[in-house]
Amino acid sequence: MQKKSSGSSKNLLLHLSEVQKLMSRHRIVAGMVHKQDMPKHDLVETLVQKQNLMELRNFLARLGVGELSAIIQVVPEDDRLLIWDQIQGERGDDILELVSDDIREALVSVQHSQESKVMLNAFELHNGRLRQVQINDKADLANLKPIWVDMVAPTAEVRGWVGEFFGLQLPNPAELTDLEASARFYVEDNGEIHLISDFLLDLEDESRNVAVAFILHRDILFSVRQEELPVFRLQRLRARTQPGYVSDGKDVLLDLYSADAEYSADALEDVYAALGGVGKQVLNSNMSDTNAAKVLAEIAREEDLNGRIRRNVLDTRRAVSFLMRGKFLNATQLEDARQILLDIDSLDGHTSFLFDKINFLMDATVGFININQNKIVKLFSVASVALLPPTLIASIYGMNFKSIPELDWKYGYVYSILLMMVSIAIPFWIFHKKGWLK
Repeated sequence: MQKKSSGSSKNLLLHLSEVQKLMSRHRIVAGMVHKQDMPKHDLVETLVQKQNLMELRNFLARLGVGELSAIIQVVPEDDRLLIWDQIQGERGDDILELVSDDIREALVSVQHSQESKVMLNAFELHNGRLRQVQINDKADLANLKPIWVDMVAPTAEVRGWVGEFFGLQLPNPAELTDLEASARFYVEDNGEIHLISDFLLDLEDESRNVAVAFILHRDILFSVRQEELPVFRLQRLRARTQPGYVSDGKDVLLDLYSADAEYSADALEDVYAALGGVGKQVLNSNMSDTNAAKVLAEIAREEDLNGRIRRNVLDTRRAVSFLMRGKFLNATQLEDARQILLDIDSLDGHTSFLFDKINFLMDATVGFININQNKIVKLFSVASVALLPPTLIASIYGMNFKSIPELDWKYGYVYSILLMMVSIAIPFWIFHKKGWLK
């Protein structure tokens, strides 16, 4: 048994060494190509990167899930993300079950749209854990007893046969944003509970709120949305790996709201970090107008994200409060709902603080821009004052009166030019001594 364990460890080290070698070669070759000045540089760089990544992908495909999860946990973050991008198929979820919670959440947050092709996910409760059941057509629903049916950008046909089988009408996710705020939470005559909530999607290049429709029907939670969200995938992974995490559709719904609050908190931490970097630039005494423009753009992005987080937690508070007021929750679920509201209250204080910080940085940046503009205006003011004496001298010499002796003097105009230069130098010397040119 020890020999087998020793052999496995040795193989893992060999595989890790090979992965590190491939990634090191990828970085070296990519760096060399990037520095080269050649025709069609971008095309050559793309082809070289694709070739190296294909070699890495083929090697990773030969490894098992356990080996991949072990490698992902020990490599640096940048390498981890690159490896994660090369993993194909359904092995991603199996790997996520084996890695630590921090790494799992980080990998889930960077993977956004890879699952958008899967329109329908159904989940049954099996030994206290969620078990995903593959649904390809209407016939697969026959023996299904789900507690959660999750749909991502479903077609009208899919919504039709799912609704027909379970006896309800599913909304079109593309039309969820057209609803009035008053129509977002309500109960049908047959007891169906309808909620439409916004969930935050924080990507590297943009952030937005995605509307999700929830329907609680016969203790089954139906969720319909237009695109995949990290919160939903993280919730599925937790429920699959932790026994007793959920027991019915309402538990799933509350845990989704709880995970959304956690996701919003993580996004706020990113805003903190980004504003910290912006603050260092703002406090730099040598801020140019170009740097100020970049700082203003960064502040605007963080302000937009902070506003979306605030809107997201506000919507979550309304949804959880609706469930509590409607007396749809049992005692344990009520306690979970109260904890979610407490978490949201703490996030409210953070968003308010960040808005104040954003306003301060915005005012400081605009102040630096005004200072730079004042320096330009000051320069023109000094120049205009310094040029007043020579302008006066030139005006006097341009009167053309016979009584002015300098007109008949051989060096009269040379004298006038020297006089004008001296009249310019004296004011500038005085301004310099007074420190007005700084």
